[in-house]
Amino acid sequence: MKRLAILGASGHGKVLADCAELCGWDEVVFFDDAWPAKQHNGRWPIHGDTERLLGELSGFAGVMVAIGNNAIRLNKIKTLLEEGAHLPVLIHPAATVSRYAVLGPGSAVFAGAVVNADCEIGSGVIINTGATVDHDCVLHDCVHISPGAHLAGGVTVGELSWVGIGASVIQLVSIGCEATLGAGAVLLSNMPDGVTAVGVPAQVI
Repeated sequence: MKRLAILGASGHGKVLADCAELCGWDEVVFFDDAWPAKQHNGRWPIHGDTERLLGELSGFAGVMVAIGNNAIRLNKIKTLLEEGAHLPVLIHPAATVSRYAVLGPGSAVFAGAVVNADCEIGSGVIINTGATVDHDCVLHDCVHISPGAHLAGGVTVGELSWVGIGASVIQLVSIGCEATLGAGAVLLSNMPDGVTAVGVPAQVI
């Protein structure tokens, strides 16, 4: 039996679990540090906390981290990799990912999303429902591209950055590390590290 552990019993975790089942995983088991007070994530059981997961890694063919906070997700991924966990890539059957794109461990591409040729996707990246990532984009570790966001060709997004729902980024623009592009924003120029930009055109606030 092919078993997947998911760390983080969240709404995002539900989407990951559903995706995993569609990708052929036989059983999905959640772990969350709110256990034992929290016992289920929707239809899926919560089996224990992070410590218990680390003690039971040999019982799982793969582990995904379903924590929306990019920094916490990166920290958990590093811990799991150090402990020898296998972090698969999950690609929803209704997503389109070029055979010439490279995706790092623990990344997920959800339904309706598109990742085009020669994209480089780091570890723990979320490319959410209906998002598009065009040719030659580079997304560093634990970036989140929200539902319906669109990156034109050659965009670079730095580690731990977040592109909000429905946002758009024109070609060849760079977003720094730990930056946030707000919902519905249109980014026409480079964003430095650690800032938030909103609006049309996007302006740093």
